[in-house]
Order: sequence, then structure tokens, then C-alpha cells
Amino acid sequence: MLLSLRLEDFVIVDTAELAFGAGFTVLSGETGAGKSILIDALALAMGGRADAGVVREGRARADIAAEFRSDAALDAWLAERELQGDPGTVLLRRLVDADGRSRALVNGHPATAALLREIGERLVDIHGQHASQSLLRADGQRQLLDAFAGLEGARHALGEAWSAWRAAQRELDAAESGQRELALERERLAWQAGELERLQLAPGEWEALGEEQRRLAHAASLIEGTRGAAEALADSDDALSRRLHREAQKLRPLAAIDARLHEALELLDSAAIQVDEAASTLAAYAERVDLDPERLRQAEQRIGAIFETARRLRMPPEAIPATLESLRERLHELDAAQDVEGLRARTAAARSGYDALAAQLSAARRKAARRLADGVTRHMAELGMSGGRLAVSFERCEPSASGIDAIEFRVAAHAGATPRPLAKVASGGELSRIGLAIAVLAAQANPVPTLIFDEADAGVGGAVADAVGSLMRRLGSDRQVLCVTHLPQVAAKAHHHYRVTKESVDARAVSRIEALGRGARVEEIARMLGGAEITATTRRHAKEILAQA
Repeated sequence: MLLSLRLEDFVIVDTAELAFGAGFTVLSGETGAGKSILIDALALAMGGRADAGVVREGRARADIAAEFRSDAALDAWLAERELQGDPGTVLLRRLVDADGRSRALVNGHPATAALLREIGERLVDIHGQHASQSLLRADGQRQLLDAFAGLEGARHALGEAWSAWRAAQRELDAAESGQRELALERERLAWQAGELERLQLAPGEWEALGEEQRRLAHAASLIEGTRGAAEALADSDDALSRRLHREAQKLRPLAAIDARLHEALELLDSAAIQVDEAASTLAAYAERVDLDPERLRQAEQRIGAIFETARRLRMPPEAIPATLESLRERLHELDAAQDVEGLRARTAAARSGYDALAAQLSAARRKAARRLADGVTRHMAELGMSGGRLAVSFERCEPSASGIDAIEFRVAAHAGATPRPLAKVASGGELSRIGLAIAVLAAQANPVPTLIFDEADAGVGGAVADAVGSLMRRLGSDRQVLCVTHLPQVAAKAHHHYRVTKESVDARAVSRIEALGRGARVEEIARMLGGAEITATTRRHAKEILAQA
């Protein structure tokens, strides 16, 4: 539950620190005093949207901190994310600078607003003062029913199934409408692939053929040149090898006389040896070179065929293997795209999956609708609409991400009346009471420990207001309930009472919040009963309704 709320420089609150207890707590005060500001601050601490407008005028930043009692499950969840604090409590804090930037903290650890929201959803359920207006919208009625029944997860799964079905349908539609274009593209690519496949050109073959053709075309020159070089190096009378050996023989006796000539002699011997090896290699090469006119003709024919195909298909010859692989991949894609029957089967399967989930959600909604209608009808009697009843109408509609149900809340305002659409028959006060009944039922179905009602009792009074107070007090028997109210009958039923006032400080409006003791509470309820002028009669009346509560 909420243990404390601390505000600093938030809207028109300079500083405030409130401690909250279990049971039913009300906040009251004049219109415009800032009662709902406290709810706004709490929503901000739980990850609500922040902007510069929440910072008190002339101040650098607003600071909001809300401390809650946590349970073992939440403590473990926080520990997994390294956000743990003192066991049994969790502190959510939000800092908003005057330039609109904000920071979020969980137990002093930096966090995101999304993480604050995730934690807040485990702790608090806020019913805003305009929540009953959603009852007038068809989508709002469906969302209220889903929230009451806890079907948000099922609706999310259905939305994903809807997206999968529509995506499959779009793919099928595109395949069916574009089949002729795809067929023409496939025919063109298949012809190109066939031309290239007939060549059976292996990777690297084009380069190898060019090298072989050059070698065969110049075979005679290669033989003549290498044999002549081998003869000049080693075979002729005046060959270089023989001359090197002769000069080495002349140097040997001289090197025996002067050792400094040994290095030159060794270089000369090495040169003679390398010349001999070069001559031997050249002679062997000349023996291996093949004068093969037939092979040369075949190679040139192969090169010509490859070049002609590449020219016709407008690509370099060396790119043929890679291009053929690319064509094969695209043809495979086109074959898959042209598998209209396969696409139809996938679309049907996606539709079947959607239909199954939609039917399950519809059945769960209808079951929950009966419980919702019965519960609201009971509360309507408590709230001054005796004999009235709520009915939830279902009609089959076109499939959508939200399902196959057109849901409409219908109300009979008194016994014997036929239920009619809520927007057509409910007055403002009746709408407020029905909205409150649904909010109470939804709150009872929600396991969060703290419920907040922000003027959810607007538009009622008298005995109905007393019933609203009793309803809130019952809710407060097993969880914490906070309610912003203008109704003295509701305020009198609370276990705890805070008053919000507005005063001028240095020509600026400032909200003050104080916990009320017994005497101050009588004065506040008397003010709520009689307005600005409090009389002995209103005080006596205030004491009476407090005593009755």
C-alpha cells in the first residue's frame, strides 16, 4: 500500500509530505485547491508523462517521491533488476526540470519511466474523474469489459494473430494480382539462366583459358627463346657459365695468398651455380612446351563462345558464374511467390488461428459480461437506481484486431423498462453511478493493494452519496482506498481525512495539505455541507453524519 507521498515545487504545492494508512482515506477541499494535484503527482511518480508545466513557477525542478509497502514477490522482482532497497518497501521518485527533462529513480537507482509504470501497475489502480465518459464509446465499453475480466493478455494475443493473418492475406493478394508480371519475369530469367548453364563455366575457368590460350599461341616463340637462353648460359663454347667457372679458377690461387678475396670468390662460385640451374630450368621448360595447334583451336573456340554469350547478356565473362548463381536464387524466390496454393494454405491457417482465438475471447467476454451485468445491477440498487439493471449486448461484427464482438452496454433505469443503449438513456448522474459501479467491480477484480478514485462520485448526492461512502468503506476493509471527493457523506465514511486548501504566499497561489483530527474534520464536513458560512446547524449535522458513519 501507499505509505507516504512527498512533493516539492509541484504545480502549486511548494512542499508537502503525507503519510497514509490502511483503510479508506478521503481528500477534500474547495474547487481549485489542488486535490487532484496529489493524484497527478502520484501518477507522475508511477511513470506518467512529464513536462515542464508540472514545475512550480520560478523553481528549478519538481521532486515527487512515493513510498509503498512491497511484498516478497515484488522485492524479488526488484532484486532481479538490481533495484532493491529496504526489504518490504519500494521508493519511486521522479524529478522534472524546468526545461521538461525528467529522471526516474527506484530505491535510489536510476530507472526508466516505463519501469516506473510497470512497478506502479503492481501497486496502484487509479480511476480518474472522467472514466465514466468512456462508457459512451463502443471501444471504451469493450475495454472496460476486458479489464474487468482480465482479458488484456488474450486481446493482445488476438491482435498478433490478426496481424499475422492480414500479412498473409496481403502476400496472397499480391501474388494473385501480380502473377502475370511474375511469370514474365521468370520466363526472362529462366532464358538467361539456360544460356549461362549451357556454357557450364566453372569459377576461375575464364582466367585459366586466357592463360592457356596465350601460352599455346606463343609456343614456338617460347621454345625458341628458352632454348636460346639455355644455350647462351651453359651450352655454347662461350657460354656464361663456362666464363664464370674460368674466372673463378683464376681467383682461387690469389685467394690463397690474400684471404680478403674469399668473399668475392664465393660470390662468383654461387653465380656460376645459379646460372647453371637457370640454364637447366630453361632447357626443361623448352622440352615441356607443347606445340598443339588442335588444343589451341579448342581453347580459342571456348573463349569465343563464352565471350559471345557474355556480350549478348551484357556482362563481363568473369562475372558469369556469380550471375548464374544470382539468377538461380531469384528463380527460386519467384517459384515460391508463384506458389499461390501454398500462400492460400498459409493464409487459411492464419485465419483459422485468428478465428480460434477470437472465439475463445468472445466466449470469455460473454461469460464475464454476465458477471459484470449482475454486479453492476446490484450496485445500481445501492446507488439509488433500484429496479434498474445493466445488460451487455453482443453482436457479431467484422473481424478486427479487437475481435469479432460489437459490444454495447444497455441500461434500464427502472423496473420493467427495456434496456436501451447507455448513451441514449442515462443522465449525467446515472452515468456517473454506473461508471462508479463498474469501477468498483473492476477494482474488486484487480489484486493491487491501493485503489484511487479521483472524483468518481461526481454527479450524485443525498442518500446515493451515503451509499457511495459505504461502498468505499467496504472496499477499504481489505485494501487501501483513496478518494478525492466533494461529498460530505462520502468524506464522513472515511477512516482518514485530509483537507487541501489554497492560499496566497508572496502573491503566488500555494496548496496546503493537512490531516484532520476529530474537531477539524467536523469543521470540514460542515463546510462541505453548508458552503463558506458554517453555522451551528451545519456543525450539528456534520457531527451526526460522522457519528452515523
